[in-house]
Amino acid sequence: MNLFRFDLSNMRGDIFGGLTAGVVALPLALAFGEASGAGPIAGLWGAIFVGFFAAFLGGTGAQVSGPTGPMIVVFAGVFASLSGEPALVFGAVVLAGLLQILFGVLRFGDYIRLVPYPVISGFMSGIGCIIIALQVARLFGHEPADGGTIPALTAIPGAVLDPNWSALLVGALSLGIIFLWPASWGRFLPGPLAALITGTLVALALPGIPILGDIPTGLPSFILPEFSSSTFLLVGEAALILAVLGAIDSLLTSLVADNMTQTRHDSNKELIGQGVGNTFAGLFGAIPGAGATMRTVVNIRTGGRTRISGMIHALILVAVVVSLAPLAANIPHAVLAGILIKVGYDIIDFSYLRRAHKGPRWDLALMALVLSLTVFVDLITAVAAGVVLAALAFVKRLADEQLRNIGGDSDTVLLSAEEAAIIADSKGRITLFQFDGPMSFGAAADLGHQVRERSRDRTHAIVLDFSRIPFVDVSASRAVETIVCDARQAGKRVFVAGMSEPVRKVLSGLNSIHCLPEDTSFATRLDALKASALYLEGMQDGTPPTVLRPSTQAV
Repeated sequence: MNLFRFDLSNMRGDIFGGLTAGVVALPLALAFGEASGAGPIAGLWGAIFVGFFAAFLGGTGAQVSGPTGPMIVVFAGVFASLSGEPALVFGAVVLAGLLQILFGVLRFGDYIRLVPYPVISGFMSGIGCIIIALQVARLFGHEPADGGTIPALTAIPGAVLDPNWSALLVGALSLGIIFLWPASWGRFLPGPLAALITGTLVALALPGIPILGDIPTGLPSFILPEFSSSTFLLVGEAALILAVLGAIDSLLTSLVADNMTQTRHDSNKELIGQGVGNTFAGLFGAIPGAGATMRTVVNIRTGGRTRISGMIHALILVAVVVSLAPLAANIPHAVLAGILIKVGYDIIDFSYLRRAHKGPRWDLALMALVLSLTVFVDLITAVAAGVVLAALAFVKRLADEQLRNIGGDSDTVLLSAEEAAIIADSKGRITLFQFDGPMSFGAAADLGHQVRERSRDRTHAIVLDFSRIPFVDVSASRAVETIVCDARQAGKRVFVAGMSEPVRKVLSGLNSIHCLPEDTSFATRLDALKASALYLEGMQDGTPPTVLRPSTQAV
């Protein structure tokens, strides 16, 4: 099976990439675990389980997975809302993993990637703001009284006015190292790890600094998820948020990996791999994860190209957690806070914010709205509201464009010389409408009014060109019914050109062309225009109007 076949052609690069990514992941996993409420060891095991299985079973060769900022923000809220009860908290993680597997099996990956960029930008920037807000008080040596963004923000003034100077010193030192660490040095010693080591060593000489304390070693314990009628809705909602967020986070990182390696990932396979990793993480008391952009970039830049690199990254962390975990007991909270503040800063989409004023104002407003909802309401509301508003705005713009381009006479329709001559000779009594591309329901809602307004004056014959309409839905079929029936009531004759058999089948099935006269459907626009001209000649002669059907008429 392909699952057990490994590409060994880049083995040296994958070993170096996995080793470097593991070193980078170590301080981040500890920091994310501590920030989540489950403890630093849960962060390490989360990086191990998600990192290994997502690489082994996933669809993005060079991707490195583990705890990420967005996932930790949600998980910390879940941990607090479920009072830290392991069976419920990690039950939500297991359920989230199973949902991600289901997403992959049902091939939802292709749809998750369709989230508009302003929504993603606002969402990720909001996550970055939350991470920074949660860590500022800890940087000053204080712990917020309660979980959540608002309690963390309200704790900042008191922490700033009454700082623990020793904690602030090592926190500021860590921040300075991370922000100023030369990129060339990062090949040998990553900035976050340098800050972790330096800050911890300096803290040993300073009194009164809050530290992590004892960290258990060895293998994690199995946790059996529990669900009850009173908690199932809360757990289910948390699982859905984690699953969707993890999917979005992972697939965005997959796109970054594709751009760097000139490859193409398998979205649905990636979701299955992420789901398996998060399922195992939940069963063994580890925090959930997703594709990690920074660790993936580090892996690729140091040579990693295949799933072997992600698996090696996880095995490096296994060696650390089994043998070196006791050394992490003296790591100060302020050092981890400094590392996480840099993580939050990197998540904020400054590249878009700097140029946002040059783009559409609606996109900027949407980004700001999603950011605000993310910070002050919740993440699922932010994403849902952003996607709905973006979709409605897109449909509105598309509808306006379609209505502008349906054509009336020859204003927006490219006509042949013969077609133009027929319309010109009619002196306004023939009005042509060309429908362009799939008709959206937004345009369909106003289409009947547009045709009625444009064919009000001297029009006696209306030609509807369907040659560029590949399909119609119920909304479009109702619009066609309105046009045809309105024309009959107004004493106008409707001619149809280029209607395909699938479109005709839908319109007939919904009884939307019951007002359309017989013998008025033609295969080409020219034939329909000739027939409408003959119809007008019959009206001028005082004889009953007839329609002559050319041999090229539609069936």
